[in-house]
Amino acid sequence: MSPVAPAFPEDEVRRRARTGAAAAFPAAEDYGRVLFGAGTAAGPEDELDRMRLVPPVFMDERLKKLIELGREPMYDDVELTTGIGGFTAALPVYVSALGSTRAAGGDPGLALSRQAGRLGLPMVIGENVVPVHGYGRLAGPQDPDGPDHGAATTLLGRLRAYSGELPDGLGGVAVQQSTEDADAEVWNLVYSDPAARPLLDSGRLAFELKTGQGAKPGLGGMTVLDAATATRLADRYGLDTAALGERYVLRSSSPGTFTAEILRQQVRLMRNNFPRARIWVKLHPGRDVAEAARVAVAAGADAVTVDGAEGGTGWAPVAFTDRVGLPLAACLRRLAADPPPCLLVSGRMWEGTRAVKSLALGARAIGLGRAALLAVAEDQDRGLIRFTECLAMELRLLISALGKYAPDALDAQDVWHPDGD
Repeated sequence: MSPVAPAFPEDEVRRRARTGAAAAFPAAEDYGRVLFGAGTAAGPEDELDRMRLVPPVFMDERLKKLIELGREPMYDDVELTTGIGGFTAALPVYVSALGSTRAAGGDPGLALSRQAGRLGLPMVIGENVVPVHGYGRLAGPQDPDGPDHGAATTLLGRLRAYSGELPDGLGGVAVQQSTEDADAEVWNLVYSDPAARPLLDSGRLAFELKTGQGAKPGLGGMTVLDAATATRLADRYGLDTAALGERYVLRSSSPGTFTAEILRQQVRLMRNNFPRARIWVKLHPGRDVAEAARVAVAAGADAVTVDGAEGGTGWAPVAFTDRVGLPLAACLRRLAADPPPCLLVSGRMWEGTRAVKSLALGARAIGLGRAALLAVAEDQDRGLIRFTECLAMELRLLISALGKYAPDALDAQDVWHPDGD
């Protein structure tokens, strides 16, 4: 019997006929209030989720631990402290880049910064915060969503909230810089600011060069503006007044242009200009992700972040979140032959098995993005702390079940793929 052909998407065609170019995007009125890109690229057949962790029968590492301890080891003997891009973290976990939308800024953004600091987890401050909200020292509130979030949304506000809770010796902040951030000289502002001096002096400040993100590989940042805000910013940004209908204006950033030589020289320039900061490079899930990672490491990057196609986003065309870019599992496979010494990965991370499989396949740590924001939205005082307690328990149970007692002891033998790859 021949398979039934999939139904033609008549409703979608009709919607596009009604709304025009706006149909290529999520609902503009939800911008900054809804977290888009929840991993539809992977869907129910996510390759990483289909893999299984496979403990051995014979556990030589458990025997070594038994001899070391003088007793049978338990799951709570698993040591989760991990070096991440020049920082020390309490877990093999960092908080992924969060950008300039209301969903990531204001009270949730500050609560997330405080809790991440309290936990000693490294945190990435995403692109476009300064151009949209201001740096926070001399500039006033510039939030296009209104003045009510004001200084709380600035880069300096997030930095202070994080560092005010940070325990000695743990954590660190990585500050991204997009093409627009470069025009605002964000890294120069942070590097020379007395407020960042404690992080710099303790080796807990990094700058992350962003070449792209998983939700929209090949595109730059996109934001949605109302007409009044668009008029105010018309001389500063590229605006499309027709793409989102009559009420909203699409603002797009240049994604930047990279070749192997440009990336190599950019990393070297960062090391020369900011010698006391760690250097991270974030890659989108492109087909040449392994080559790009090799170039970044050879140029001197302390960490390479790979954002899988299932990674979340504040805003992107639907076609990109659904069908563009390599899933994280494919990225890990391409990186397996020559993995970066410190590979950080993100993409629908929220529970222990997905995290442990990523660690076994070459990652040093996994990034929490959407999960961290949702946890904080649930409880702005302890939501992320409780969420991380659960994740840490799962990590210890799973790693111990594999007969190992540290994340860096995991390897590809600990993972089974149903297709035998």
